[in-house]
Amino acid sequence: MVRTTDADLAPHELRVLVAVADTGGFSAAAGTLGLTQSAVSHSVRGSERKIGAVLFERGRTGARPTPAGEKAVTHARRVLRLLDVLAVEARGAARSDAAEGPLRIAAFRSAALHLLPPVLQRLRARHPGIEPQVRIVREVGRGTAGEVAGGKADMAIATLSGSVPLPSGLVASGLFEEPYALVHAAGHTAPRSLPLVDWAENCGSYTRDWWATQDWIPKATVEAEDDGAVLSLVSGGHGMAIMPALSLAGAPHSVEITDLGSRRPTRWVGYVTTSELAGSAVVRALVRELRAAVPPGVKVPDRETSGARAESRT
Repeated sequence: MVRTTDADLAPHELRVLVAVADTGGFSAAAGTLGLTQSAVSHSVRGSERKIGAVLFERGRTGARPTPAGEKAVTHARRVLRLLDVLAVEARGAARSDAAEGPLRIAAFRSAALHLLPPVLQRLRARHPGIEPQVRIVREVGRGTAGEVAGGKADMAIATLSGSVPLPSGLVASGLFEEPYALVHAAGHTAPRSLPLVDWAENCGSYTRDWWATQDWIPKATVEAEDDGAVLSLVSGGHGMAIMPALSLAGAPHSVEITDLGSRRPTRWVGYVTTSELAGSAVVRALVRELRAAVPPGVKVPDRETSGARAESRT
Protein backbone atom coordinates (compact mmCIF):
# COMPACT_ATOMS: atom_id res chain seq x y z
CA MET A 1 0.00 0.00 0.00
CA VAL A 2 1.34 3.38 -1.04
CA ARG A 3 1.10 5.99 1.66
CA THR A 4 1.35 9.74 1.35
CA THR A 5 3.36 11.75 3.85
CA ASP A 6 2.84 15.12 5.42
CA ALA A 7 5.39 16.50 2.94
CA ASP A 8 3.37 15.48 -0.14
CA LEU A 9 1.46 18.19 -1.97
CA ALA A 10 -2.08 17.19 -2.95
CA PRO A 11 -3.56 18.09 -6.35
CA HIS A 12 -5.79 20.75 -4.80
CA GLU A 13 -2.70 22.44 -3.33
CA LEU A 14 -1.04 22.42 -6.74
CA ARG A 15 -4.14 24.03 -8.27
CA VAL A 16 -4.01 26.79 -5.67
CA LEU A 17 -0.36 27.54 -6.49
CA VAL A 18 -1.12 27.74 -10.21
CA ALA A 19 -4.19 29.93 -9.63
CA VAL A 20 -2.26 32.41 -7.47
CA ALA A 21 0.51 32.62 -10.07
CA ASP A 22 -1.95 33.04 -12.95
CA THR A 23 -4.17 35.64 -11.28
CA GLY A 24 -1.46 37.52 -9.40
CA GLY A 25 -3.13 37.46 -6.00
CA PHE A 26 -4.79 35.42 -3.29
CA SER A 27 -8.19 37.13 -3.61
CA ALA A 28 -8.31 36.69 -7.38
CA ALA A 29 -7.22 33.05 -7.06
CA ALA A 30 -9.95 32.48 -4.47
CA GLY A 31 -12.55 33.82 -6.90
CA THR A 32 -11.26 31.58 -9.67
CA LEU A 33 -11.28 28.47 -7.50
CA GLY A 34 -14.50 29.20 -5.62
CA LEU A 35 -12.70 29.36 -2.29
CA THR A 36 -12.29 31.98 0.41
CA GLN A 37 -9.16 34.09 0.51
CA SER A 38 -8.26 32.62 3.90
CA ALA A 39 -8.48 29.11 2.45
CA VAL A 40 -6.10 30.08 -0.37
CA SER A 41 -3.68 31.72 2.08
CA HIS A 42 -3.80 28.66 4.33
CA SER A 43 -3.13 26.34 1.38
CA VAL A 44 -0.15 28.39 0.17
CA ARG A 45 1.35 28.56 3.65
CA GLY A 46 0.95 24.80 3.95
CA SER A 47 2.68 24.24 0.60
CA GLU A 48 5.52 26.56 1.62
CA ARG A 49 5.93 24.68 4.86
CA LYS A 50 6.04 21.31 3.09
CA ILE A 51 8.50 22.51 0.45
CA GLY A 52 10.60 24.52 2.88
CA ALA A 53 10.71 27.72 0.79
CA VAL A 54 8.77 30.95 0.34
CA LEU A 55 6.85 30.60 -2.92
CA PHE A 56 5.22 34.04 -3.25
CA GLU A 57 6.18 37.60 -2.44
CA ARG A 58 3.13 39.19 -0.82
CA GLY A 59 2.39 42.87 -1.27
CA ARG A 60 -0.40 45.40 -1.52
CA THR A 61 -0.55 44.87 -5.26
CA GLY A 62 -0.89 41.08 -5.04
CA ALA A 63 1.38 38.06 -4.96
CA ARG A 64 4.30 37.32 -7.27
CA PRO A 65 6.16 33.98 -7.45
CA THR A 66 9.66 33.93 -6.01
CA PRO A 67 12.33 31.96 -7.93
CA ALA A 68 11.35 28.94 -5.82
CA GLY A 69 7.71 29.69 -6.58
CA GLU A 70 8.37 29.81 -10.33
CA LYS A 71 9.89 26.33 -10.13
CA ALA A 72 7.05 25.03 -7.98
CA VAL A 73 4.33 26.45 -10.25
CA THR A 74 6.02 25.05 -13.37
CA HIS A 75 6.12 21.56 -11.87
CA ALA A 76 2.57 21.98 -10.55
CA ARG A 77 1.26 22.75 -14.04
CA ARG A 78 3.02 19.75 -15.51
CA VAL A 79 1.88 17.38 -12.75
CA LEU A 80 -1.74 18.53 -13.05
CA ARG A 81 -1.63 18.05 -16.80
CA LEU A 82 -0.28 14.51 -16.36
CA LEU A 83 -3.10 13.74 -13.95
CA ASP A 84 -5.58 14.86 -16.62
CA VAL A 85 -3.89 12.67 -19.22
CA LEU A 86 -3.82 9.74 -16.80
CA ALA A 87 -7.58 9.93 -16.29
CA VAL A 88 -8.40 10.27 -20.00
CA GLU A 89 -6.12 7.48 -21.19
CA ALA A 90 -7.14 5.14 -18.38
CA ARG A 91 -10.81 5.59 -19.33
CA GLY A 92 -9.98 4.95 -22.97
CA ALA A 93 -7.72 1.95 -22.37
CA ALA A 94 -10.43 -0.49 -23.46
CA ARG A 95 -10.79 1.30 -26.81
CA SER A 96 -8.39 1.19 -29.73
CA ASP A 97 -8.00 4.98 -29.73
CA ALA A 98 -7.79 6.94 -26.50
CA ALA A 99 -6.86 10.23 -28.18
CA GLU A 100 -9.30 12.66 -26.62
CA GLY A 101 -9.39 15.66 -24.36
CA PRO A 102 -7.67 19.05 -24.53
CA LEU A 103 -4.43 19.52 -26.45
CA ARG A 104 -2.65 22.81 -25.74
CA ILE A 105 -0.48 23.99 -28.64
CA ALA A 106 1.87 26.97 -28.75
CA ALA A 107 2.96 28.15 -32.20
CA PHE A 108 4.71 31.11 -33.74
CA ARG A 109 2.62 33.24 -36.07
CA SER A 110 3.49 31.84 -39.52
CA ALA A 111 3.17 28.25 -38.29
CA ALA A 112 -0.23 29.02 -36.77
CA LEU A 113 -1.40 30.66 -39.98
CA HIS A 114 0.00 28.36 -42.65
CA LEU A 115 0.93 25.02 -41.07
CA LEU A 116 -1.62 24.27 -38.35
CA PRO A 117 -5.03 24.87 -40.03
CA PRO A 118 -4.97 21.80 -42.35
CA VAL A 119 -3.27 19.76 -39.62
CA LEU A 120 -6.01 20.56 -37.10
CA GLN A 121 -8.71 19.89 -39.68
CA ARG A 122 -7.40 16.35 -40.26
CA LEU A 123 -6.80 15.86 -36.54
CA ARG A 124 -10.42 16.71 -35.72
CA ALA A 125 -11.69 14.47 -38.52
CA ARG A 126 -9.70 11.47 -37.28
CA HIS A 127 -9.99 12.20 -33.56
CA PRO A 128 -13.17 14.15 -32.86
CA GLY A 129 -12.59 13.75 -29.13
CA ILE A 130 -9.45 15.91 -29.21
CA GLU A 131 -9.96 19.57 -28.31
CA PRO A 132 -7.06 21.62 -29.75
CA GLN A 133 -6.30 24.93 -28.04
CA VAL A 134 -3.83 27.10 -29.97
CA ARG A 135 -1.94 30.11 -28.64
CA ILE A 136 0.23 32.27 -30.88
CA VAL A 137 3.49 33.08 -29.09
CA ARG A 138 6.26 35.33 -30.35
CA GLU A 139 9.43 33.36 -31.07
CA VAL A 140 11.59 35.67 -28.97
CA GLY A 141 13.09 35.07 -25.55
CA ARG A 142 11.85 31.70 -24.30
CA GLY A 143 9.51 31.51 -27.29
CA THR A 144 7.10 28.67 -27.90
CA ALA A 145 9.37 26.07 -26.25
CA GLY A 146 9.24 28.16 -23.09
CA GLU A 147 5.47 27.69 -22.96
CA VAL A 148 5.99 23.92 -22.82
CA ALA A 149 8.79 24.24 -20.27
CA GLY A 150 6.53 26.37 -18.09
CA GLY A 151 3.68 23.87 -18.24
CA LYS A 152 1.44 26.21 -20.26
CA ALA A 153 1.43 24.11 -23.44
CA ASP A 154 1.59 20.39 -24.23
CA MET A 155 3.43 20.90 -27.50
CA ALA A 156 5.10 23.79 -29.28
CA ILE A 157 5.78 24.36 -32.94
CA ALA A 158 9.23 25.88 -32.63
CA THR A 159 12.32 26.89 -34.55
CA LEU A 160 15.13 24.47 -33.72
CA SER A 161 18.87 24.88 -33.45
CA GLY A 162 21.75 22.54 -32.75
CA SER A 163 23.51 25.08 -30.54
CA VAL A 164 20.92 26.14 -27.97
CA PRO A 165 20.07 23.56 -25.28
CA LEU A 166 16.46 22.70 -24.53
CA PRO A 167 15.10 23.42 -21.07
CA SER A 168 15.31 20.40 -18.78
CA GLY A 169 12.71 17.70 -19.34
CA LEU A 170 11.87 18.65 -22.94
CA VAL A 171 12.35 16.70 -26.16
CA ALA A 172 12.33 18.05 -29.71
CA SER A 173 12.12 16.62 -33.20
CA GLY A 174 12.54 18.28 -36.59
CA LEU A 175 9.69 18.42 -39.08
CA PHE A 176 11.17 20.27 -42.05
CA GLU A 177 13.86 22.72 -43.11
CA GLU A 178 12.65 25.88 -44.81
CA PRO A 179 14.75 28.18 -47.00
CA TYR A 180 14.95 31.96 -46.80
CA ALA A 181 14.33 34.11 -49.86
CA LEU A 182 14.54 37.74 -50.91
CA VAL A 183 11.11 39.37 -51.17
CA HIS A 184 10.42 42.76 -52.74
CA ALA A 185 7.76 44.68 -54.60
CA ALA A 186 6.97 43.06 -57.94
CA GLY A 187 8.61 44.65 -60.94
CA HIS A 188 11.36 46.46 -59.07
CA THR A 189 14.50 46.41 -61.24
CA ALA A 190 17.06 46.70 -58.42
CA PRO A 191 15.54 45.10 -55.31
CA ARG A 192 18.90 44.76 -53.53
CA SER A 193 19.20 48.53 -53.47
CA LEU A 194 16.04 48.90 -51.39
CA PRO A 195 16.11 49.57 -47.62
CA LEU A 196 15.69 46.54 -45.39
CA VAL A 197 12.46 45.78 -43.55
CA ASP A 198 12.81 43.29 -40.70
CA TRP A 199 11.12 42.02 -37.52
CA ALA A 200 12.38 40.87 -34.13
CA GLU A 201 11.71 37.15 -34.63
CA ASN A 202 13.83 37.06 -37.78
CA CYS A 203 17.21 36.93 -36.04
CA GLY A 204 18.09 33.33 -35.31
CA SER A 205 21.55 31.79 -35.33
CA TYR A 206 20.68 29.99 -38.56
CA THR A 207 20.71 33.33 -40.42
CA ARG A 208 23.25 35.30 -38.39
CA ASP A 209 26.44 33.85 -39.91
CA TRP A 210 25.08 34.07 -43.45
CA TRP A 211 23.82 37.59 -42.86
CA ALA A 212 27.25 38.75 -41.66
CA THR A 213 28.84 37.82 -45.02
CA GLN A 214 26.28 39.68 -47.16
CA ASP A 215 27.67 43.17 -47.63
CA TRP A 216 24.72 44.14 -49.84
CA ILE A 217 22.23 43.89 -46.98
CA PRO A 218 21.94 47.21 -45.14
CA LYS A 219 20.97 47.66 -41.51
CA ALA A 220 17.18 47.53 -41.14
CA THR A 221 15.62 50.96 -41.35
CA VAL A 222 12.14 49.64 -40.54
CA GLU A 223 11.39 46.98 -37.91
CA ALA A 224 7.83 45.71 -38.04
CA GLU A 225 5.87 43.88 -35.33
CA ASP A 226 5.60 40.61 -37.25
CA ASP A 227 6.17 38.99 -40.63
CA GLY A 228 2.68 39.95 -41.83
CA ALA A 229 3.47 43.61 -41.33
CA VAL A 230 6.81 43.10 -43.13
CA LEU A 231 5.01 41.68 -46.17
CA SER A 232 2.57 44.57 -46.17
CA LEU A 233 5.39 47.13 -46.11
CA VAL A 234 7.34 45.30 -48.81
CA SER A 235 4.21 45.03 -50.94
CA GLY A 236 3.79 48.79 -50.68
CA GLY A 237 7.30 49.37 -52.03
CA HIS A 238 8.81 50.48 -48.73
CA GLY A 239 11.72 48.06 -48.83
CA MET A 240 12.96 44.50 -49.27
CA ALA A 241 13.08 41.66 -46.74
CA ILE A 242 14.78 38.30 -46.18
CA MET A 243 12.05 35.89 -45.08
CA PRO A 244 11.55 32.13 -44.49
CA ALA A 245 9.22 30.01 -46.61
CA LEU A 246 6.39 29.76 -44.06
CA SER A 247 6.21 33.54 -43.77
CA LEU A 248 5.89 33.75 -47.55
CA ALA A 249 3.06 31.22 -47.86
CA GLY A 250 0.14 32.97 -49.52
CA ALA A 251 2.21 36.06 -50.31
CA PRO A 252 0.26 38.59 -52.42
CA HIS A 253 0.91 38.96 -56.17
CA SER A 254 2.21 42.45 -55.48
CA VAL A 255 5.46 40.98 -54.17
CA GLU A 256 8.14 39.00 -55.94
CA ILE A 257 10.15 36.21 -54.31
CA THR A 258 13.75 35.69 -55.43
CA ASP A 259 15.83 32.63 -54.58
CA LEU A 260 19.05 33.41 -52.68
CA GLY A 261 21.05 30.60 -54.27
CA SER A 262 22.53 27.34 -53.07
CA ARG A 263 24.11 28.91 -49.99
CA ARG A 264 20.89 30.54 -48.83
CA PRO A 265 20.13 30.41 -45.13
CA THR A 266 17.59 27.93 -43.81
CA ARG A 267 15.90 27.19 -40.51
CA TRP A 268 14.53 24.00 -38.98
CA VAL A 269 10.96 23.92 -37.81
CA GLY A 270 9.94 21.16 -35.43
CA TYR A 271 7.96 20.36 -32.35
CA VAL A 272 8.85 20.44 -28.68
CA THR A 273 7.05 18.58 -25.90
CA THR A 274 7.83 17.17 -22.48
CA SER A 275 9.37 13.74 -22.03
CA GLU A 276 6.27 12.74 -20.04
CA LEU A 277 3.73 13.85 -22.65
CA ALA A 278 5.65 12.62 -25.70
CA GLY A 279 3.98 9.21 -25.41
CA SER A 280 0.46 10.49 -24.75
CA ALA A 281 -2.23 9.67 -27.29
CA VAL A 282 -3.11 13.32 -28.03
CA VAL A 283 0.49 14.37 -28.66
CA ARG A 284 1.23 11.30 -30.80
CA ALA A 285 -1.89 11.99 -32.87
CA LEU A 286 -0.79 15.57 -33.53
CA VAL A 287 2.75 14.48 -34.43
CA ARG A 288 1.39 12.06 -37.05
CA GLU A 289 -0.63 14.83 -38.68
CA LEU A 290 2.28 17.30 -38.56
CA ARG A 291 4.56 14.83 -40.29
CA ALA A 292 1.96 14.29 -43.01
CA ALA A 293 1.62 18.04 -43.65
CA VAL A 294 4.83 19.11 -45.34
CA PRO A 295 4.64 22.62 -46.83
CA PRO A 296 5.85 22.98 -50.44
CA GLY A 297 9.43 24.07 -51.00
CA VAL A 298 10.86 22.64 -47.78
CA LYS A 299 13.21 19.78 -46.96
CA VAL A 300 12.07 16.84 -44.84
CA PRO A 301 14.69 15.19 -42.59
CA ASP A 302 15.82 11.66 -43.45
CA ARG A 303 15.34 10.69 -39.83
CA GLU A 304 13.91 12.28 -36.72
CA THR A 305 16.23 14.93 -35.35
CA SER A 306 15.25 14.13 -31.80
CA GLY A 307 18.43 15.74 -30.54
CA ALA A 308 17.49 19.10 -32.06
CA ARG A 309 17.26 22.06 -29.74
CA ALA A 310 14.82 24.89 -29.54
CA GLU A 311 16.10 28.21 -30.82
CA SER A 312 16.35 30.80 -28.07
CA ARG A 313 15.78 34.35 -29.27
CA THR A 314 16.93 37.67 -27.93
